Amino acid sequence: MVRIVLVQGDITAEAADAIVNAANSSLLGGGGVDGAIHRKGGPEILAACQQLRRSHYGKGLAAGQAVATTAGRLAARHVIHTVGPVWSREEDRSETLASCYRASLRVADELGDRTVAFPAISTGIYGWPMEDGARIAVRTVRSTRTEVEEVRFVLFDERARAAFEAAVSELGHPWERDHP
Repeated sequence: MVRIVLVQGDITAEAADAIVNAANSSLLGGGGVDGAIHRKGGPEILAACQQLRRSHYGKGLAAGQAVATTAGRLAARHVIHTVGPVWSREEDRSETLASCYRASLRVADELGDRTVAFPAISTGIYGWPMEDGARIAVRTVRSTRTEVEEVRFVLFDERARAAFEAAVSELGHPWERDHP
């Protein structure tokens, strides 16, 4: 069973095999987590993303998919980029959000990564309600078959951390809180 650790802090400071980037479909950087990862990771990440755009992802990365690059100057081996869905009142996109977590774990398995740090995908500028996003994230990680040993949900603020604590408690999954 995957060990779940909740961390309140900056995902770019995590030392993990892989850090998951809540990317936009262009893969070329943006705001929020995406911008922070590109800034702190350095030009190597952007260069790798540009190469992906020239080769397999000419039209960008579709929501729910994941792809890996170097982690550049981050304290990780890889950055796994995944594009979360924009939240909608009219259309249930929960499966696409769950696919972000499953696809990222699949890529981590392919790379041999055993520790993966996730942000709360789609809960920022894409507008996904934090409590629902937390439930989908925890439920998906818990139910996905993977060789990953530890998933860290690295959460930006107290509100997000509380939502993830409630989700893991509600689902009865053992977890740990990281105390720096």
